[in-house]
Amino acid sequence: MADSDIYASALLRYPETISNLEEKQEVAARIAAEAQDGQAIGIGSGSNAYLTLWAIGRRAAEQGLNIRVSTASLETETAAVTLGLALMPLGSTEVDWGVDGADEVDPHNRLIKGRGGALFKEKILWKTARKMYLAVDPSKYVERLGEKFPVPIEVYPAAAALLSRELTRLSSREHSLRLGAGKDGPVITEAGNLIIDAWFDEIPFGLHAELKGLPGVIETGLFEGFEFEVL
Repeated sequence: MADSDIYASALLRYPETISNLEEKQEVAARIAAEAQDGQAIGIGSGSNAYLTLWAIGRRAAEQGLNIRVSTASLETETAAVTLGLALMPLGSTEVDWGVDGADEVDPHNRLIKGRGGALFKEKILWKTARKMYLAVDPSKYVERLGEKFPVPIEVYPAAAALLSRELTRLSSREHSLRLGAGKDGPVITEAGNLIIDAWFDEIPFGLHAELKGLPGVIETGLFEGFEFEVL
């Protein structure tokens, strides 16, 4: 199956490409097999979650299942509409289970997420899911969180300069605004905020809480203390 066969819609031609497509579709099919009639399911972001959404949609159509989905990104919301799945507002109620990916997973089951820019909505999804499936491949496992990816921080625009100074105080060795690929200037999130990507040589426990306590910080891509089943 080509990537073009799973565009979110005729207008939203996402995804452009998915690596290891066949392997990821096999995992997506296994996760989608958990879907039962009448369930509410949360869909995070990234290719694994996106493919699981498609597998759920096709299974629902073939078997006549009544499934509602709550999505953490515009592309998954659009794809859910394309698939004919009923949408449930994010955070409006608990979902039976959810599926999401990660950029990094450390030995303490801490995660870095947010490369797709949906970290704010993803945190809401994780907090409202009774159970979470994490769909990752072996390349996502690291000995030290922050080895391969920076920590994404969603920040209110007026607080960006203040946050930069605070990140320097918190020993961030490098940080910058994430730039847009299809526009001039920085990425603007779906909530109208900016994203600062911050690199740390060490990410101690509690850094997320310290960052969240800073004025203007909406959310961080550090996921600590969450339980999940890896697939």
